[in-house]
Amino acid sequence: MKNYTITVNGNVYDVVVEECASTGAAAAAPKAAPKAAPKAAPAPAPKAAGAAGSIRVEAGAAGKVFKLEASVGQALKAGDPVVILEAMKMEIPVVAPKDGTVASIDVAVGDPVEAGALLATLN
Repeated sequence: MKNYTITVNGNVYDVVVEECASTGAAAAAPKAAPKAAPKAAPAPAPKAAGAAGSIRVEAGAAGKVFKLEASVGQALKAGDPVVILEAMKMEIPVVAPKDGTVASIDVAVGDPVEAGALLATLN
């Protein structure tokens, strides 16, 4: 197996290539995953003063933060959008799992996120 780092249109990918035993030909394994490209330090995401809520709002899929729909202190009902992610040119709303008040927003627009990443918390 060999590891390569490939940049396509400014996106950096780690690719693992392994040789197939049956044919002897090299084939790219479908393990390519975007890696955060170096960038200037982003402005810190807005957060409540030292408070994090007990209800976690997590990304269901890997992507990039496209839009913040809620703000700290805003009351939400279950199903209300909190963050919009962009993945493969699709906008994916991430919604509040329960009723609550936004305690923290832990991402900023443009941030890359992995599936399961913490996006926000609610009280």
